[in-house]
Amino acid sequence: MAFNFSCSSYDDGNALDNNSISSVVTAMNSGTWRITKYIDSDMNETADFSGYNFTFTENNILMAKNSTDEIMGSWLVVTDDSNGGSSSTYLDFIISFSGPVKFIKLSDDWDIKSSTSAKIELIDISGGNGETDYLTFEKN
Repeated sequence: MAFNFSCSSYDDGNALDNNSISSVVTAMNSGTWRITKYIDSDMNETADFSGYNFTFTENNILMAKNSTDEIMGSWLVVTDDSNGGSSSTYLDFIISFSGPVKFIKLSDDWDIKSSTSAKIELIDISGGNGETDYLTFEKN
């Protein structure tokens, strides 16, 4: 699956070092996760993902399962040097789904706002209209 995303412009001054890629990947590879917050253009759409458990595999496959559906996508954590060559490096959390529509809406190059072994908070500021989207995964 190809990743074609533009870099977002979120920068709150929280630079992450290169070792953080491995810590984020290690955390996400452990157990299953659920969406506890999804705000899309000021609309709370968290309930759309109620009952889904997300598994982030080591080979970049992202699985979302509930009692009746299994949706497959992909994920990747990469460095984002779009801050003009500064020595600070930021991380992007890239999610890609090809369907259904509510999952396609999760497809983006999210900026990592904060990350622990049990919770990751993502943010995206749209380049087109400047609206801010929020996505939070918490470990089950």
